[in-house]
Amino acid sequence: MIRYALHCEHDHAFESWFQDSSAYEQQIKRKLVSCPVCSSVKIEKAIMAPRIVSKKGRERVAEPTPPAPAVAETPATSTTPLMMAQERELRAKLKELRDHIVKNADNVGERFANEARKMHYGEIEHRPIYGEASPEEAKSLIEEGVEVSPLPVLPEDRN
Repeated sequence: MIRYALHCEHDHAFESWFQDSSAYEQQIKRKLVSCPVCSSVKIEKAIMAPRIVSKKGRERVAEPTPPAPAVAETPATSTTPLMMAQERELRAKLKELRDHIVKNADNVGERFANEARKMHYGEIEHRPIYGEASPEEAKSLIEEGVEVSPLPVLPEDRN
């Protein structure tokens, strides 16, 4: 896995993980990577400090600490980090997206990879579906050119 610092055409900065650099290139080319703030798909890599491993190979040199997020002050005496409001908004939008998919698509469960492949190759009619796929199955689908995206997992789903 590789982590890239990215930014969109509106200079919103964010990070994302990819299987490898070719996975990044493929996803960018297919416009599958979008800015979490403005949804722009015009994404570029930002300059990153590399991780340097010492000669012993055990200790890593610390990466520079990014600047602290901006804090918005309310008229009251409390302060709320701006990121908390953006995170709440993003979570609400992810939940809305997921609810829409669940409501409007067929849950094919563990048959997801087979059903997606059949639709891609024209063996069955296209329809919105969702289900379960292992990381290997998802990677195989993407390599075949089948357009797939993971359903957003929200923190409350893990409790």
